[in-house]
Amino acid sequence: MTAPATPWPGTPPDAEAEVAPPDPGHGDAGLRERLEAAVAAADAPDAVFAASRHGRRIVCAGGTAPPPPVPRENLRYEIGSATKAFTGLLLAHLVDGGPLTGREPAAALLDPGRGRAAPDAVTLGHLITHTSGLPRLPPGFHARALPAWRSNPYARYPAPLVIDAFLRHRPRHRPGTRWCYSNFGVSVLGHALAAATGTPWEDLLTERVLRPLGLDGTGLAATGPHTDAIGHTKDGDRPVPAFDPGGFQAAGAVRATPHDLLTFLEAHTDPAGSPLAGALHAVRRPLLRRGLGHRHVHTLSWFRHPTDGGPMYFHSGATLGQQAFLGFRPDTGTALAAVCTRRFRAHDPFIAAAYALLAEQ
Repeated sequence: MTAPATPWPGTPPDAEAEVAPPDPGHGDAGLRERLEAAVAAADAPDAVFAASRHGRRIVCAGGTAPPPPVPRENLRYEIGSATKAFTGLLLAHLVDGGPLTGREPAAALLDPGRGRAAPDAVTLGHLITHTSGLPRLPPGFHARALPAWRSNPYARYPAPLVIDAFLRHRPRHRPGTRWCYSNFGVSVLGHALAAATGTPWEDLLTERVLRPLGLDGTGLAATGPHTDAIGHTKDGDRPVPAFDPGGFQAAGAVRATPHDLLTFLEAHTDPAGSPLAGALHAVRRPLLRRGLGHRHVHTLSWFRHPTDGGPMYFHSGATLGQQAFLGFRPDTGTALAAVCTRRFRAHDPFIAAAYALLAEQ
């Protein structure tokens, strides 16, 4: 059960620890050693662990496969559910600068002919915070995706089906009362934002987030001037097709280079001077708490856990053949992006290693 969500927008600024001043060179050698050890432990064809301290970057790459023609740190990687951090920032930006408030009923945006919204309608804010009452995936998804379960299951569920499933669905719980992680809900949010702005999702994210932050090595489609990394199954031997998100773009379609991911995270660590400064501050504010002792804190975009110095923010993601971890700590000015080209497996050290690295910094 979740604690009552803090009203959004309009939440008070979060009290955060001051950022420690830069200390050039201090601890960099030790950090590099830990990054290199994490790359080796990933046991993946390609792995990159990239860290930034007050803008000073250390990038370590390696893998079990022969080095690709393009350096591993310059490949674009599928980040899966970590895409939601981009989606949350986009929503925060559209609220910060208009034209949205975050309280718009999604159904009214997707089907204006539905008439007046019900008092307990699912809003944009509910969708991004996983409090919409929607399940993880739409009803009937598994049956439709089964023929392509080991190749591209999401590709069999295009946008019209996602929207129709949402408009037909009746949530089990009143929106805003329970937390349930939902790829379905965040995907609906993407379609609702596109409808509200009259702009296709890919163009909307590019114009409002990617371009202002200078993320030239980030996109949604498996095409363009950048070379995409090739994912593999759990054994790391068998390649898998490039991920096709179907109608779930807002929940998992982003591909990015490690350097772009660090740029994205650095903007969150120190928003001052960014064209998205208001939104970057907004996505750091806690909105709801859940779990035993309400230890699990959620913002608009991130999972948030405490450390001795201050909060750390993170999100992970996976596709059929790749994994990613994104995280940052404002108190130490540290950002960490980790990617690898292998599907996760039982007792996988990849995400745990990345989480521990960030917590230690």
